[in-house]
Amino acid sequence: MRRVDWTSRAGGPLRGGIVVPGDKSVSHRALMFGAIAEGVTHIRGFLEGEDTRATAAILGQLGVRFETPSAGERVVHGVGLHGLRGSVEVLDCGNAGTGMRLLAGLLAGQAFDSTLVGDESLSRRPMRRVTDPLASMGASIDTTDGKPPLRIHGGAALHGVTYHPPVASAQIKSALLLAGLYAEGFTEVVEPHPTRDYTESMLKAFGWPIDYSPGRARLEGGHVLRAVDVDVPADFSSAAFFVVAACIVPGSDVRLKAVGLNPRRTGLLAALRLMGADIVVENERRSGGEPIGDLVVRYAPLHGVELPLEVVPDMIDEFPALFVAAAVADGTTTIRGAAELRVKESDRIASMASGLKACGVSIEELPDGAIIRGGPIGGGHIDSHGDHRIAMSFAIAGLVASAPIAIGDCANVATSFPGFMELANGAGFHLVQA
Repeated sequence: MRRVDWTSRAGGPLRGGIVVPGDKSVSHRALMFGAIAEGVTHIRGFLEGEDTRATAAILGQLGVRFETPSAGERVVHGVGLHGLRGSVEVLDCGNAGTGMRLLAGLLAGQAFDSTLVGDESLSRRPMRRVTDPLASMGASIDTTDGKPPLRIHGGAALHGVTYHPPVASAQIKSALLLAGLYAEGFTEVVEPHPTRDYTESMLKAFGWPIDYSPGRARLEGGHVLRAVDVDVPADFSSAAFFVVAACIVPGSDVRLKAVGLNPRRTGLLAALRLMGADIVVENERRSGGEPIGDLVVRYAPLHGVELPLEVVPDMIDEFPALFVAAAVADGTTTIRGAAELRVKESDRIASMASGLKACGVSIEELPDGAIIRGGPIGGGHIDSHGDHRIAMSFAIAGLVASAPIAIGDCANVATSFPGFMELANGAGFHLVQA
């Protein structure tokens, strides 16, 4: 294992109001749509993370001007659908898989060549799931055995297609819809399971005609995006760590404020409620077309469940935290249908299984999930494999462990959740920098 970065110890109950950073998925999309819109887009609640800043830097290389009046705020001076300019330098996505896949769709329709690169972790992630369907639209993209760098050849004449992705993925859908803005005719994506519709709702807000319903989206190329203001809700995936922590630490009572509650994103709430969690949504409202609300979470004993397959596509990013909830629940939890976890920032099934075993938890790894037998969690040394969600999940586990949990390779937490340690400790964690 690499060096120990954090040590998490048992703490008291979690209390009070918590405001987590802005939604990463919405922040990425607001930057991209603002960049190619006509006019000036004001973004409030922008996630100041390394992933989203990487996307902003790339768009800056392509000729888009940004202002930062304050932290969490961006003013995007749009250049129009055909106003981006090529860069002779590579476009570095860092650790941002969302940024790379969506930018591949956006850049496939440009007149200039581009090369998208990423860090060591992103360079191992599969990209054919995006580049193959883009190729069916006429795009010309070279990869290295299906992995980054992506060398995108400009000047391709794109044409619309109807695509049925083999796996449910909002990133695949969004990449094709972005390419479809530049394509002749109609582009349609029909998914095996509905995924989050951030791209569709934001395109509509920016004035692009689009027809969509759960699991299906269809648009025609050749229209215009017009700038609008975007209020970014608090990120549900970031809130998820505090939701699970409050569920498992006796005496906890927290309110997570103004969290994005897109129904294609909140499968974790359904899963935890099936396990007996006490979670109430208050102050429900809409902002920028997205549903938001306050999550009030109080401790309640959890019990194991066989997770319904239908909730799996709506909670892929939250599974590491759910593994921790299952590890302390009474009885056995069975998770299937989550093979997508194998190709995230790390193999999240393997990473969570090895880490929980190191803490004395009984877990059987499956090709597409795991069987977790709840019981006491002990201390241990954990390698997060550079995966921010693995690191934060074991920070939760430390709250109820019988001994400290030492967590290594935590630097990438800053990609999605800057300030996590300070916010966590303010809520009742006992998390220290090693």
